[in-house]
Amino acid sequence: MDKNEFPAARILGIETSCDETAAAVVEDGRNVLSNVVASQAEMHSKYGGVFPEVASREHIRTIYPVVQEALQQAQLTIDDIDAIAVTRGPGLAGSLVVGLNMAKGLALSSGKPLIGVNHVEAHLYSAWIKSSTQEDNNSKPQFPLLALIVSGGHSELVLMEDHLKYKRLGGTLDDAAGEAFDKVARLLGLGYPGGPMIQAVAEAGNPEAFKFPRAWLEGTWNFSFSGLKTSVLNTVRNIRESQGLDPNDERAILPVADLAASFQAAVVDVLVTKARYAAQEFNAVEMLVAGGVSANKALRDMVLKDLPAKVHIPPLKYCTDNAAMVAVAGYFRYSLGHTSDLAMDALPNWPLAE
Repeated sequence: MDKNEFPAARILGIETSCDETAAAVVEDGRNVLSNVVASQAEMHSKYGGVFPEVASREHIRTIYPVVQEALQQAQLTIDDIDAIAVTRGPGLAGSLVVGLNMAKGLALSSGKPLIGVNHVEAHLYSAWIKSSTQEDNNSKPQFPLLALIVSGGHSELVLMEDHLKYKRLGGTLDDAAGEAFDKVARLLGLGYPGGPMIQAVAEAGNPEAFKFPRAWLEGTWNFSFSGLKTSVLNTVRNIRESQGLDPNDERAILPVADLAASFQAAVVDVLVTKARYAAQEFNAVEMLVAGGVSANKALRDMVLKDLPAKVHIPPLKYCTDNAAMVAVAGYFRYSLGHTSDLAMDALPNWPLAE
């Protein structure tokens, strides 16, 4: 098949890798007919992060109505679907199994092809989704494509040489960017999820108030945010001690806006700088930024200003976990003859590979 002439197809996507129960229908790999997400964020906020057992129980409770709503919004039945795509990994094992079993049941009862999708791959393919409000973002990404994937569990630089052809250049050695946002937000008393909280308070802060470190890891394309997180912690403790309090005393008055803005600036600086150099090194024609942290306004602003090639960033609602991106990735796998069988199992630590 000529890769420039992909067939018409409708794909049902299912996503349950973490704490979002999601289903969507996408037509021809770009047009979203429905996109339903049942978020558990409020439920997990009391724990300061995702509680795996609670997440899997909630997926079981909501998966069937979410899938039904996605089909209803698209005004389709399962008989109108060409294939079923589902996140196989990486993610929380208990959560992944719920989505997989739902997809397998639908595939078995309908006779439709089943397609296992890598969650990181799905984030990459979110850049193919058409937006009704971003006309300049509606051209198809061109290869070779340098991708920066930033989310709660992933901070990776990937060279995408063609559809389904990936070369992982580097990734996080400790905390992913989103994980660092969550931990620092918790340290500053901002709650969960941390990314939106830090972005909101940082708007009133000075990003140069604190000189937090940048881990450049020269000679590699890897990331490390653990040292930055520790630096924020030590700064908070020093402020508490300067107020005559115990370093762990939460009664201290902290310059939260300045701390948040300075931390955010350090993360964004490292992400964008390394992406810029990687794009130049590997002669990328265009660039792509995806994942939950790509919703961060400071990152989006710096990416569009500083990166050397045309940059594709998904619309905000497709940055965080959703099933439309799973359906898009499934569409290209289906078009190129990649299908899975009913024996497919969850792969919680599945790396993105060629």
